[in-house]
Amino acid sequence: MTTMRLGGQGRQTVSDAALALVLLGFGLLATGLAGDNQPGSRPVDAASRVLIAVAALALLVRRRAPVAALAVVTVATSTYLLIGYPYGPILVTFLVAVYTVAVWLPVRPAALATGGAFALLLAHVFFGRGPAPGWTGVLPASAWVVVPFAVGVVVRVSREATARTRAEEARGRVEQARRQADEERLRIAQEVHDVVGHGLAAISMQAEIALHLLPKRPEQAEVALTAISRTSREALDELRVTLGAVRRGAEREPVPGLARLPALRDRLAGAGLAVEVRVVGDPREVPAAVDLAAYRVVQEALTNVLRHAGVASAEVTVDYRVDEVTVEVTDRGAGAGRAGTAPADDQGGHGLAGMRERVAALGGRLTTGPRAGGGFRVYAGLPVEPTT
Repeated sequence: MTTMRLGGQGRQTVSDAALALVLLGFGLLATGLAGDNQPGSRPVDAASRVLIAVAALALLVRRRAPVAALAVVTVATSTYLLIGYPYGPILVTFLVAVYTVAVWLPVRPAALATGGAFALLLAHVFFGRGPAPGWTGVLPASAWVVVPFAVGVVVRVSREATARTRAEEARGRVEQARRQADEERLRIAQEVHDVVGHGLAAISMQAEIALHLLPKRPEQAEVALTAISRTSREALDELRVTLGAVRRGAEREPVPGLARLPALRDRLAGAGLAVEVRVVGDPREVPAAVDLAAYRVVQEALTNVLRHAGVASAEVTVDYRVDEVTVEVTDRGAGAGRAGTAPADDQGGHGLAGMRERVAALGGRLTTGPRAGGGFRVYAGLPVEPTT
């Protein structure tokens, strides 16, 4: 058994047909009753029924051709009233035709079409074959035009406002989805940059050490090559964790946090950078986003030390305060020179700019720049809930 579904236009056609048939049946059955209560009107006959049928069936095309439908209904109704038939259901058909024009056409053409219909409808007031009401009949006749026209205009304006609101909401949802996608792409790019950039910087330094030692002391070059293997494996593992979280759509942040600073220190020691880590205050669990951001700031700052500072040591200080966690990375290298090279690190929104965006997203602050006594300093403060 096949089930057929009607589209929007099909449903409108069916509803218009149903309305036309209802008004046709109502007109044929109720017009005689209306005539019984209107002495002096012309008795209902075959001609009146034809006019009632023509007016009702014109509504079959009321949405596809509203002006044509109104014209047919108006001619049939005016002819009906001019002949002197009783006021009755045919006026309801006229009311529907006026309402349709007001709903489906702009106000100006709808008003012109309705004004013409009203003028034709008034003919029976002065020239009807039955008792002509004269000027006293203008106001009642105008009610059959003004009321449906006003209701139709209100409905049309309301429909257009609703359509505009829905369109604006749809555009807003599209724009929000685009912003979320852009933010997610930036977040992934920053994570990959932090993981891969740090790993490659360490591997590059270790490779230079191995190349330097290989001709003269090959047995010591093996230590550097082992460090390269370990660093690359750790970087790949961390990258795999990051991309795995992205593929799963996980809400949680990737694993790295301040607890992994000792492993980061050991990895950089193999690349020739000695890192001293100091912890101030009582270490405690902090939100995952803060933990990750603090770790990434330290990682990026130490990677820049390895690349640009030209020194063999750096200091990291982690301070657990009442309402924030701060991290500070300092060295005694070429601070002024690195200030000039930092923008190259930041191309594409990475490096120091990436640190700044990451910290700002959490409501924190980031300070970077040369130290007064020489070297470079990176300082980040990240707010956390006060401890009780």
